[in-house]
Amino acid sequence: MEEETFTLLRRFQYSSEAIIYQGKLESQGIEVFLRDNNIVDSNPLYSNAVGGVKLFVKTEDFDRANEVLGEVSLYSVDDDNQPIKCPKCGAEQIDMETSIKDWKTLWNVIWLGFLALSFEKHKYKCQNCKFEFD
Repeated sequence: MEEETFTLLRRFQYSSEAIIYQGKLESQGIEVFLRDNNIVDSNPLYSNAVGGVKLFVKTEDFDRANEVLGEVSLYSVDDDNQPIKCPKCGAEQIDMETSIKDWKTLWNVIWLGFLALSFEKHKYKCQNCKFEFD
């Protein structure tokens, strides 16, 4: 029996990020192996110590997996899968951010749970000029 070899494809701070990419790759028929996800899940502060959650693919699938992940946008996209552009500078490096900025808002979310989350607003923030917009 021939032993399969896996190659490190990406590292992630949290296992939730790795699981999203794992699902994308597996939907394309690429076998994925995660490492150190249980350590990071048990205590997220260990993530830096162990080098994050590691996503491995079979060595023969490495190039194809890179292509698949290359199609995934790192920034926010609209309903037509087109990058959202900053209305101020036109850049496409836009991240969605929550409006939880202080302890009072965080306490409301903890106290009221999901009900408070329904009232929380999300804004977009340009990583180029730091402009925030709806």
